[in-house]
Amino acid sequence: MKSDFHIHTNYSDGAFSPEKVVDSAIDVGLEVIALTDHDNVLSYGVAQNHLKKLKDENKKILEVIQGIEVNTLHKSNEIHILGYFMDVENSDFKNLIKTQQQARVKQTEEIIALLSKKEGINVRFEDIQSQVAPGGSIGRPHLAKAITNVGGTSNVMEAYAKYINDNSPVYVRRKTVTPHDAVEIIYDAGGIPVIAHPHDLIIAEELIKELMQFGLRGIEAYHRKHSPAIVEYFSSMAEELGLIVTGGSDFHAPSVMNGQIILGKNFVPDWIYDKLLEEKKCLDLA
Repeated sequence: MKSDFHIHTNYSDGAFSPEKVVDSAIDVGLEVIALTDHDNVLSYGVAQNHLKKLKDENKKILEVIQGIEVNTLHKSNEIHILGYFMDVENSDFKNLIKTQQQARVKQTEEIIALLSKKEGINVRFEDIQSQVAPGGSIGRPHLAKAITNVGGTSNVMEAYAKYINDNSPVYVRRKTVTPHDAVEIIYDAGGIPVIAHPHDLIIAEELIKELMQFGLRGIEAYHRKHSPAIVEYFSSMAEELGLIVTGGSDFHAPSVMNGQIILGKNFVPDWIYDKLLEEKKCLDLA
């Protein structure tokens, strides 16, 4: 099954609506995808409604998996935890999302206040919120764009360099959950917790072993930023530890370099889908 298990929509920091993601995935020949927006699962229902319309019109459709990417912090490191097949009505899972959304709003409001006070840059909360679909997750990309739109910087990259980093006097780090909490909650909600794109984590192996005690079940070895050597490294680690391997494009928007859609960028092996399903069956039987 040609697949992509890491895709963002405009319910977080993706450029495409869930409907456009579905259409684009079909166009490039994908058969199964997972929508993994940051700290919310709202895009899944939208995608399913669109798929129903396509089915009614006798058009080619694909399978969409319920997913999420939870932003967490551990020892000053930002760790992203992917989740698949969770019961999204689970009370602890719902509270996790609520906590994460509140943290995003609080961080944004504090940064807005500091931008006005220290830099004379007046960004409205509505300018940031309007960049995501209703109920979606606001974050740094939206803040950077809002700063640029009001003339605070000449471009988004300058906004990041000046104002959206730990060294900036106006930046406030988000008070988010730990990866241990995220893994445990996803696992207890019947989901498969996977550590996302571990290539840039110096403490990856140590943390992965630690998170296994809380229910971690997989490593995202296949990622567009992972070289073949890194893929092999994390695939071998997963095999040694008894974890499954997952992968995805981490799609946010068409490539700026060539305007191409990079969904399912021909590096996710077909067998990954089967392993995900096997793991879900094992969890359901446990």
